[in-house]
Amino acid sequence: MSAACSSITPLKLRPFTLSILLACGPSMALDTGSITSSVRSPNCLEYRVVGICFWLLCTPFGCKVKTSTKVRHFIPELGVSSYTTTGNNPWAEMATLSFPISGAEGGGNLITPNTRRDNLPRFKNVDGIGHPGGWVATQLASQSGYACATGATAFMPYYLSTLDSLAWRYGIPESVYPESLVPGIREIGRQASGNMWGNVYPRQGFLVQPDDFKAAAVMAQRAGDVVTRNWQPHVYLPLTPAKRDGYWPPGPVVENDASTHKWQLLYPQVQPSCAIFPSDPVQSADGGYAWSLWRPYSCCKREGQTFLFSIDFEGGAS
Repeated sequence: MSAACSSITPLKLRPFTLSILLACGPSMALDTGSITSSVRSPNCLEYRVVGICFWLLCTPFGCKVKTSTKVRHFIPELGVSSYTTTGNNPWAEMATLSFPISGAEGGGNLITPNTRRDNLPRFKNVDGIGHPGGWVATQLASQSGYACATGATAFMPYYLSTLDSLAWRYGIPESVYPESLVPGIREIGRQASGNMWGNVYPRQGFLVQPDDFKAAAVMAQRAGDVVTRNWQPHVYLPLTPAKRDGYWPPGPVVENDASTHKWQLLYPQVQPSCAIFPSDPVQSADGGYAWSLWRPYSCCKREGQTFLFSIDFEGGAS
């Protein structure tokens, strides 16, 4: 455990200049071992038998229809870090992937002489890296029966905001999208409920939000939104595994929808449960936060050469 207090080069961004204010206090780095062990959470895994698959099995003696159980469970796909100081990813072993480069040197918040102001623009870098515990979670699921394979590759850098500076630091081109300009579209939380944390668009690193945890969470949601879709105007690797017979990978992450994803807090503390945003804030002393992004997979064991169809207990066929 160590205490750190430092400043770095100011981040210049139209129409104002951001100076850096780094929180001081004790912090403990997050390592791969603790991330991997965090996946042993039945609450996050949420293993369920959801239906039956039908297969056609043919042999020299004829053909017959066989069945297998269709299961659904969540898998941790990404370790998503959202942090103030460029190059200071809380996931210690991955910090070297996001060192400052030309055009992506600074980070921080607008310093204001009035601490009671609630219009503080905050900036966060975000890294989305393949979760090292996906295989462990699948093995845990297999103890309850058949389990699905993850579509993510461990330690793969799917998103590094330092490489996406045009979009992440300047909001180009998403600042002029309708989702960015029209209130009430793509919001995390709801205005009517009094828990709206921020807009998904523009998917960039700035947000006016007085609460540091909430700002970091919105940035993580934005990065997850990008990575789980194809053909977005960002520099990233899509995490969009393909459907195949008896294997149904998840669709894109959708805010406020627990059927598409869940977040497990890893830093500043590891929590044993998952939730979607809005969730209970936990403030970090150093402006760094990290979550596991869990997404749902459905699958069934192959019992023949040809997949016919599946029936879900809750209705519907595929």
